[in-house]
Amino acid sequence: MFIKQLHLKNFRNYDQLDASFENKVNVILGENAQGKTNVMESIYVLAMAKSHRTSNDKDLIRWDTEYAKIEGRVQKNNGSVPMELTISKKGKKAKFNHIEQQKLSQYVGNMNVVMFAPEDLNLVKGSPQVRRRFIDMEIGQISPVYLHEMGQLNKILQQRNHYLKLLQSRKQTDETMLEILTDQFIQSAAKIIIKRFEFLHLLQNWAQPIHEGISRGLEMLKIKYKSSANVSEGQDLSMMMDVYQNKFAQVRQREIDRGVTLFGPQRDDLIFHVNDRDVQTFGSQGQQRTTALSIKLAEIELIHSEIGEYPILLLDDVLSELDDYRQSHLLNTIQGKVQTFVTTTSVDGIAHQTLKEASTFHVKVGTMERIQ
Repeated sequence: MFIKQLHLKNFRNYDQLDASFENKVNVILGENAQGKTNVMESIYVLAMAKSHRTSNDKDLIRWDTEYAKIEGRVQKNNGSVPMELTISKKGKKAKFNHIEQQKLSQYVGNMNVVMFAPEDLNLVKGSPQVRRRFIDMEIGQISPVYLHEMGQLNKILQQRNHYLKLLQSRKQTDETMLEILTDQFIQSAAKIIIKRFEFLHLLQNWAQPIHEGISRGLEMLKIKYKSSANVSEGQDLSMMMDVYQNKFAQVRQREIDRGVTLFGPQRDDLIFHVNDRDVQTFGSQGQQRTTALSIKLAEIELIHSEIGEYPILLLDDVLSELDDYRQSHLLNTIQGKVQTFVTTTSVDGIAHQTLKEASTFHVKVGTMERIQ
């Protein structure tokens, strides 16, 4: 799939933008703080209905305006379809093929993107929250059911934490409601964990040979799921729920004392092992970068294998962060098969045929013009 047209209204520093793109590499050049990343972000937000840079949607609306609108026309195997997302202070309104979507979980997944930005190098060395966000966003693109389930879990978690705080402060003493919320939480959590295990199994199958290729056969990558409740991949839904029930029974008083839920998908993590060593703790910067790159390239192949189309790749100022060898590996992998957007201040020093054949745009103070 690829995005053919993009229209922005009141998005970040863009009053208005109309652009057409080809199904190849599109390079967006410009100095820093001119709006290059904002173009990338708009494509990401159009696909995912949320930003990779901020959790506050109001940040996306241009200063002193009431709303931001992103429109795009996406070419897929079965034809060309319009997508539209309007962001206002009241919330978000999403349309696919001119039809308003009642839930964002029904909208996400119609256009697939893989974002690779400097902060994605933190996938390995950053906080568990970064890795949880990664796994949730990627599964959500190929499984609307997962997004819906995550929404349910977050609501229950909020209610459960609120009730634990009431018990902690003794504004409530009846624990019956806590038991009901715990049962609901466990059912939702177990479904989510099973989906995460399935996804990571697929990701491992794609990432391991890619990593081996980039490391010239010297490194073996393994991805492991670190569960806060010690559930494991071989367990079915009922076994997993039993493990959770036992855990919550053991820590009930601790949770009441602290006023917070101590186990669940919201506290889990991923661990990356290179040659059986935790790359976050023991890996060199080069190994950490290779791991992050392998994961991103694996995402592209995984999405293609699941939906039959390649996603759109967004490389936001990341080429300058990679050495020549990793740059070449990345560009060779995507050449001719993935619509790619690259932001950079300069293409000097990137001597790759893919960029020589790219469409080039120049961004300056919220305007974008095609150079070639």
